This record gives sequence, C-alpha cells and structure tokens, in this order.
Amino acid sequence: MGRHTVAAPASMPRRRIVMSIIGAVAVVALVGSGVYLWVGGHLNPLFASADGGCSEPQELVVVADPTIAPALAEIATDFDAASGDCVATEITAQDSADTAAVFASGNAAADAWVPESSVWLDRMNATATSLGQTAPEVEVRDGIASSPVVFAAAATKATELASEPVSWTRVLGGALPTILPDPEASAASLAGLYALRGHSSPDDPRQFAGAMIALGKSIPASTTAALGALGASDAPTIVITSEAQVAAYNDEEQSEPLVAAYPTDGTVALDYPFLALPEAASSKQTATPEPEAEGVKTRVELLADFEAAIRDDTEALTAAGFRAPDGSGTLDLAGISAEAPAAEAVLDGAAQLEILRAWGVLTLRSRMLAVIDVSGSMEEPAENGLRRIDIFQQAAVGAMQKFSGEVELGVWVFSTARNGELDYEDLAPIAPLADTAHTQQIAGIIQSLPERLGGATGLYDSTLAAVKRVRESYDPEKVNSVLLITDGRNEDENGIALDALLAELKKMDDPAKPVPVIMIGFGPDTDLAAMQQIAQVTKGAAYSASKPEDLGIVLVDALSQRTCRPNCG
Repeated sequence: MGRHTVAAPASMPRRRIVMSIIGAVAVVALVGSGVYLWVGGHLNPLFASADGGCSEPQELVVVADPTIAPALAEIATDFDAASGDCVATEITAQDSADTAAVFASGNAAADAWVPESSVWLDRMNATATSLGQTAPEVEVRDGIASSPVVFAAAATKATELASEPVSWTRVLGGALPTILPDPEASAASLAGLYALRGHSSPDDPRQFAGAMIALGKSIPASTTAALGALGASDAPTIVITSEAQVAAYNDEEQSEPLVAAYPTDGTVALDYPFLALPEAASSKQTATPEPEAEGVKTRVELLADFEAAIRDDTEALTAAGFRAPDGSGTLDLAGISAEAPAAEAVLDGAAQLEILRAWGVLTLRSRMLAVIDVSGSMEEPAENGLRRIDIFQQAAVGAMQKFSGEVELGVWVFSTARNGELDYEDLAPIAPLADTAHTQQIAGIIQSLPERLGGATGLYDSTLAAVKRVRESYDPEKVNSVLLITDGRNEDENGIALDALLAELKKMDDPAKPVPVIMIGFGPDTDLAAMQQIAQVTKGAAYSASKPEDLGIVLVDALSQRTCRPNCG
C-alpha cells in the first residue's frame, strides 16, 4: 500500500494583532504644507494638510476573490494607517468568475484585481471577445500567493480515508466518492479537472468524459455547501478544493472540522496573480481628484506601493492559509500539512478553458425521449453469449446512474404493429429523474424489455413520431432531444420511406427550437448510412457500436460530443 498524506488536525494559532502603523513613520522633509512619510522602506510623499492630516484621502479600489480578500483587507488597514490615513484602500470581495464577467462587459471600475487563478483572466478575455467587447487593458504581475488543490475530508473520516491512497486515479475510476463544486465558479474545481485529465488515458478520451459526467451528476450550490456536506456523508467522501479554502472553513469553528488530503499522484496550485488595470483607474469617477502638488504620488504609484506592502507582509497571508507565490512556506493551521506539497503552479489557461467548455456541454440539463428497439432480433445472441437485449439492459442501467436528477427522461419502445397500427408505444412520459416514482417506473420498464420483444423494426415512423412528441412539449431551458437505440434497419414496408422522412424532419426543423436525433446502432445489421442522414438533417449524431458490448462506451460518446454534431469524428 502506498504512502498516505492526509493532514492531521493541528492547533490553530491566534490571528495576529493588526498594527496601526507598519514600521517607523518619520518626518524626513517639509515642502510647504505637504509631508514625506517613510512607509515600508519607501519614500511615500503624500499631500497633507498643515495639521499633519489629509484633507481628502486618495482612494484605491482592489477587487479580490473572497478566499484572499480578508487577508488583503488586513494588509490594507495597515497600509492606510501608515500613510497617515492619506490613502483609503477598499478591498471588494467578489467571486472571480463574477468579476471576469463584469470586466468583460466593459465595467472594470477598479485599480487592481486579484483572482484566485490566472485562468479567470483568460476567461475574461474570451468572454469579452464573444460579447464583441474590447477586453480591459490589464497589466499582469506575478502572483502574490499560491494555494495547492487538495481533497477536503471530514476530520472524523480521516483515518478511514487514509486506509487507501487518495489519488486522482481513484477519482477518475469512481473508486473515491467525490464532490466537485461547479468549475464555472471555482478555479480550484477547474484546476482539479485539469489535474484529473492529466491522469486519464490519452488514448481513450471517453475515460475523462465519463468522469466529468459522473462528477456533474450532482453539483453543489457553492464550495461552502460542498464542504458542509462532508460531515453528513456515511462513506469517506472528498471535495476538490484548495488548501486555503479548507483553512478558511476551519477558521469559522465548524462543528465538523476538515482535513486536507494531498493527492499521492501530485497536484496543481492556484497562483493568485496581481492584475493592475491602468485604464480603469485613470477613467474612474471618484469624489477625490488626483493630487496635483509637486512630488505627490499618483494613483499608479500608490498601487505599486500597496502591491509591495502585500508582498512584504507575508504574515497575514500565511495566517490565512496561503503559501508563497513559488509554493513554499510552512503553515501551522488546523487540518493543513505544515510543509507544502509539490504542486504545478503554472497551469495551461487554454487547456482549462477547453475543459470548461466540455464541462458546460456535458452538464447541460437534458430533456430526452429514449426510443428503444424491441424487435425480435434483439433476442439474438451477441459474441459474448448474452442476448442483445441483455447487453442493452446493462448499458441502460449504467447510463441511468450517470444522469442527474435534473435530467428529464421519457421512454418509448418500438417494433412493427407494436400499438395497434402504430410502430411505437409510450411507456413513460418525459419527467424529471428527481421524481423517485418516475425513476422506479423507468427501471421497471428496462427490466421488462425482454418480455416485450417481437415484430420487425419500425424505425422511420417511430423516429418521426418521437420528434413530433418532443416538439409538442418543448422546454427552452433544457436540451431537448430524441435518443433512439436500434439493432437493425427499417423493416416497415407500409410506413414512411427514408426520403419522405428526411423531408418531413427538414420541414419541422426550427433553429430556435432544435430537437436533435441521436441514433445508436449496435450489432451487424444496422443501417448506418440512413442513421447518418437522419442525424444530419436534425443536427444530431449517429453512432455505431460494432460489438453490442461497446454500447456503454457509445452512450458516453453520445453525451460528450454535443458540440461537434453532426460532424463528430
């Protein structure tokens, strides 16, 4: 068994007392009614009144991620006091994802921004481009802190969790129960997915896609909500988060403290860059004009001084659970390892955005009508000796386990003359899987499929009727689609022909209300050419499982390739 690195709970040091003034403040020169103050090792000329105060303090606005904002507020308090209250530094706590969106829309009213990761700068630029906006000018400076991505666990489950290696490989294989806060809002989650992809097989993209589908089955409302759920979990469960977030959670004196488990197969780190926004600062409207006295510092110079103060004051950042920008540093905090783990601090921003796009596709909430072939040929044996219907049952159960409760699913079965003169039969309406009774109904239908076999394959009539049904109750808030599984080709000589079907589907097509048909054929008898034509006209996709036992893999493809349809490779 491998080495385990679950941090044991440690004593929490008291927060440092905030000094009213950093270092000695000495008057070194007088110029008219102004003074020069020595602050933090720099000559800091500030416009002051004759009585030693300032008539109006100069304002600095720094937007920071909530994880680091409290520590920056401590430093800002000291910085402002050291200026003789001639500077008023406002630290605005805002989720980095929200700041990226606000700045991308052209509302960058701040002097600086400290996100949890450089990936949010990439996200801001990409969003601005998509909005037809010019991204705000940003001067990217080095990170002011770092925090490795870890697995948070309830302290009471730490010993049990450490009985096996805690690793990305186990998360990838589904062997370690894992909660992932939404990577659309959490850089730690996104970096975690980046690390997870690094441990997946480069030859089998389905492995990583399948893991994301499983992780997206239940997305907590926030990181705090995810961490709070750990104590209620029966089995040892982890949350992918950052070391600093574990420290912040424990600092709130929770009834169930957490420990940080460090992946045995390596990890990555968030870099907390300092981003100066010179254009935003110069155009910002404030009640305080820029000082005009000779020798008085500009806003840009004051911002540089504040950045220097942050880099000099490592105590506040360490007390809040942050490592140095290079990943070094020793911590003495509850549930956190004293020594820093080896972590990759520089992450590929483009690769993370690619993962984020894939995540968005995989976790789109679906409204799907599954149309299942129950023709007599489904009773034929496959190469492994199981009947085709048995293999489908296994794949269907596996697919159901990947769906979240927000997915809406209905079930039809089809074969010739299945329901009077109709080739299809409605067995379950399209409804949320969060409804336990509905989920149990579908599970019962899947189990009953072998008893329903008979007839030939009425493919075309069933396809047309299914598209019409989904259109009748279209939900614009969801991805509406038809998922049709068959082992054969159309055998209904009295039904609609392929050309007429394609014409009808094309006539019904509405770009504002797309209903793609996703067709999965398995076994040697499927008509892949016809399936591809149907997929093309509905902007869906056609998949072929050459062996019936590959059906489960193909179902993952059907869920993970939405963005490339109908031309997926």
